[in-house]
Amino acid sequence: MTVNGILQIALFAVLVAALVKPLGGYMTRLFNGERVLLSPVLGPVERLFLRAAGIKPDTEQNWVGYGLSMFIFTLLGTVFMYAVMRLQDVLPLNPAGLGPVPADLALNTAMSFATNTNWQAYVPESTMSYLTQMIVLTVHNFLSAAAGIVLAMVLIRGFARKSAKTIGNFWVDLIRCTLYLLLPVSLVFAVFLVWQGVPQNLDPYTQATTLEGATQIIAQGPVASQEAIKMLGTNGGGFFNANSAHPFENPTALSNLVEMISIFAIAAALTNVFGRMVGNQRQGWALFAAMGVLFLCGVATIYIGEAGGNPAFASLHVDQAVSDLQAGGNMEGKEVRFGITNSALFATATTDASCGAINTQHDALLPLSGMAALINIELGELIFGGVGSGLYGMLLFAVITVFIAGLMVGRTPEYLGKKIEAREVKLSMLAILALALSILGFTAIATVTPAGLAGVANSGPHGFTEILYAYSSATGNNGSAFAGLSANTMFYNLTLAIAMFVGRFFFIVPVLGIAGSLAAKKLVPPTSGTFPTTGPLFVGLLLGVIVIVGGLTFFPALALGPVVEHLAMISGTLF
Repeated sequence: MTVNGILQIALFAVLVAALVKPLGGYMTRLFNGERVLLSPVLGPVERLFLRAAGIKPDTEQNWVGYGLSMFIFTLLGTVFMYAVMRLQDVLPLNPAGLGPVPADLALNTAMSFATNTNWQAYVPESTMSYLTQMIVLTVHNFLSAAAGIVLAMVLIRGFARKSAKTIGNFWVDLIRCTLYLLLPVSLVFAVFLVWQGVPQNLDPYTQATTLEGATQIIAQGPVASQEAIKMLGTNGGGFFNANSAHPFENPTALSNLVEMISIFAIAAALTNVFGRMVGNQRQGWALFAAMGVLFLCGVATIYIGEAGGNPAFASLHVDQAVSDLQAGGNMEGKEVRFGITNSALFATATTDASCGAINTQHDALLPLSGMAALINIELGELIFGGVGSGLYGMLLFAVITVFIAGLMVGRTPEYLGKKIEAREVKLSMLAILALALSILGFTAIATVTPAGLAGVANSGPHGFTEILYAYSSATGNNGSAFAGLSANTMFYNLTLAIAMFVGRFFFIVPVLGIAGSLAAKKLVPPTSGTFPTTGPLFVGLLLGVIVIVGGLTFFPALALGPVVEHLAMISGTLF
């Protein structure tokens, strides 16, 4: 580790924290239907969309209607994406003359982008046409991100409202989120990326002659527009196979910093939205603190591990120390222009959030560093998480935490003036256990079937980790890959698509049910026996519940993968 590296991590944390209140205030006014800065310009556009769709902005839905609208919206989007990919060879804006996407891969990709997973089992620049990249991938980067944000707003309303039968209108929330938040910020972000050197054009691929006289095809296209929303919406689907390690997606140190901040910006601000809407911003800061502690633990684990170098090289007398001539540490799979600090920071941020973007090869991380990235996803990506998913994931654990606290003191648990009863606890556990069942169940199937093992490039614990990471990423709607796994097969395309669906809707439905139940409850005045949920005691108990539940659920699987690999590495068994 170096002082410079620690300062870079500290700068990132400070910048994210500085965005929480201003962005949180803007989002609170937006979703409360109040006038915001962009209302004079975008208000007429919003009203036009609502009238065209026959939606009355003052008409709200109960939790069943809200969830049904979200499901129909996702289903129609999936069908549309699948059709475009299958027909892209006869559609315009295909200068490379790419053929139709195979059926199983098209289904996997459609489900991936509809659920905000953005898993890519293909090489984008040689598989997807410009039209597909724009109207399928980029458009659904906006829409799936907006769906996640409005779901968080639903749960916030559940806590904030009393004796209410409705929790908002999905279509109104979706339009406002996309129009007033995601589009304008992404527009500014895309212009910034173009300034930094990211391409934004519809030109044919460039044919160049190398110094050796060979011919090289250089892909380009509408990259900046997709890159902006892929980061801001915590989507992660890259225009290029190398993702944010590619100089056309992430050309400079400044673009790298801004891209990392954009991953956390909205998710972190939603904690402030929560505090404002329940009438106590300290509640939001308590959740932010819990997320922050887990984030710092993750980035410290990866940074310290990677900066320390590979312990197996010690007996080979390989110099891994930091000096003026080398970065030191484990530089395998990392971009030299980013170094270990920014690689560790990016890997932590992208697995904390449901963002599949990477600027380093996770498969090349040391075993314990890879395990830290895995744990970030398997905890439910509640460490800031994806846009919306981090907050509602953390709130589910908060419900369980106050329930446990109530058992400790022998009284009915309460959270924000709402009694937490059996229904809320059961729904919270259902959501958490559904994710675990998908991750561990599909991993078990893949490791004992020929179709699953056929895609593994590495034998032993590392190969197991690659499979575990794939299903963790798909179920967690993350989308990043450990690499080394050939996932573009019928088996993996179909099973990962199912895992993505489970990770999205088997989590969303219980959250909506909790929101509807809480909104209908009356507020209970606090008493001397009410467990305070704004101080260090609550934050510590919340962290303990998260770590214990995650540890009990996933440690046996982690022990078979990265833990065994680490022990074998330090003992020299792998060499």
